[in-house]
Amino acid sequence: MKLLHTADWHLGQIFYEYDRKEEHALFLSKLKKKINELSIDVLLIAGDVFDSPNPSAASQKMFYRFLRETIDVNPLLQIVIIAGNHDSAARLEAPNPLLEEMNITVRGVVKKIAEGSIDYNHLLVPLKEKNETAAWCMAVPYLRQGDYPEAESYTEGVRKMYETLYEKIPDKTKPIVAMGHLQATGSEISENDRSERTVIGGLECVSPDSFPPEIAYTALGHLHRAQQVSGRKNVRYAGAPLPMSFAEKNNKQSITLIEIDGKDVKIECIEMEAPVKLLSIPKEAKLLPEVLEEIALLPEGEIAANSPYLEIKVLITEPEPLLRSHIEEALKNKSVRIARITAVTRGKSIKTKTTAYAELQTIHPLDMAIDIFRQNYGGEDMPIAMKKLLQKVIQEVE
Repeated sequence: MKLLHTADWHLGQIFYEYDRKEEHALFLSKLKKKINELSIDVLLIAGDVFDSPNPSAASQKMFYRFLRETIDVNPLLQIVIIAGNHDSAARLEAPNPLLEEMNITVRGVVKKIAEGSIDYNHLLVPLKEKNETAAWCMAVPYLRQGDYPEAESYTEGVRKMYETLYEKIPDKTKPIVAMGHLQATGSEISENDRSERTVIGGLECVSPDSFPPEIAYTALGHLHRAQQVSGRKNVRYAGAPLPMSFAEKNNKQSITLIEIDGKDVKIECIEMEAPVKLLSIPKEAKLLPEVLEEIALLPEGEIAANSPYLEIKVLITEPEPLLRSHIEEALKNKSVRIARITAVTRGKSIKTKTTAYAELQTIHPLDMAIDIFRQNYGGEDMPIAMKKLLQKVIQEVE
């Protein structure tokens, strides 16, 4: 049996005001070709199909067109999808009556039965080969508070969920595959990237030991960097097909091919290069004249669909009101799309104190502004011209 593992598509993402539908369309087109070329039996999509719980009509249309066209070309293909923390679990599951006719299973909601107990059988999906069950999939969506068995902590609840599901599998002689959308202990997250941390307050990391060792492969979503977890080759994140932030600009995009033959499991990462690059210049923030020199080295030409997104980091020692206009002027005729300009100051550690309201009333606004200026600009004194302008404004207000 051949399985293909992918996750974290984030369809509908707006990247600094740029719509990424063309990038996603190119990825889905490549994915369809790979499924056909490799004669894939099962496609696993491990959550965060959409970037928002209320996705646009265009992104939903793109998703369902992909499913329909993929099944048309590969009628024996089975697709299993779980919801991630960015998805609306109920919305993702809503088309199930239609999707199940196409051999597509979506699991977003953890259903409850009598007396609030979990319907474990709903999360066990038989993987078919010639209309017979050849393997089992534990399709566990992103777990919110109350979705998992009663436990002292989130991590303990997740562990109990997988252990109980494993015990419920009717035939353990068949290969078993697990799916999940979570952060596993020992995994690497992109530096300064908030998009990957939104799991129950960002405090819970799930040990890979939560997945019984008898599981042939565990397909995870949530972290955007493709990787194996804690040295376990069969517990993996597929990674996101597009870098979701500048913190992810060095990530390599891929999908994961899994071949299961009895107890023999072969795993291969297949590179899927992102159609648009993310650039950050300079590597470390520099003063504006040096930044402008680096901009001059960028390729010239018209902006196209594959033009890189650009982040510029500028070191400033005082306010630069014309910073953006200088940069935009330098970028004319450059084949890049400006996404973000970050102004960086050489800040020094300055102690702050709590001020009572009565004391605050006695502080002159100019003194307050000078103090904030020093905090933002490494203890430097505010320029005299700026002090005069502020004083004039304060007088007018008073």
